[in-house]
Amino acid sequence: MSIAVNLRYKGENGAAKKFAEEMISSGTVQKIREEAGNLRYEYYTSFDDPETVLLIDCWENQEAIDVHHASPMMAKIAELREKYDLHMTVERFTSDALPEQDQSFIRK
Repeated sequence: MSIAVNLRYKGENGAAKKFAEEMISSGTVQKIREEAGNLRYEYYTSFDDPETVLLIDCWENQEAIDVHHASPMMAKIAELREKYDLHMTVERFTSDALPEQDQSFIRK
């Protein structure tokens, strides 16, 4: 069972976007993507709120998340959150198989 964590970063004057850009340009995102158990690590911008950036962060299991949280990348992430004065909301989801009756709604 995989775990997806949606983190919404909110700032002012484009701070959330600058944070995501620095995470990418510093190589931190690539290092996280290369961690054992990482399935997805992607930033998205909101059409409704340009001051918010969504991070979709997916892991194979809780153990992979725990290893990630103990990694040096977390210090870099915390440093950049402070630098850009970001505030966050977090939602956590676990995966289930897609029910058969929902398959007809998926266009492949």
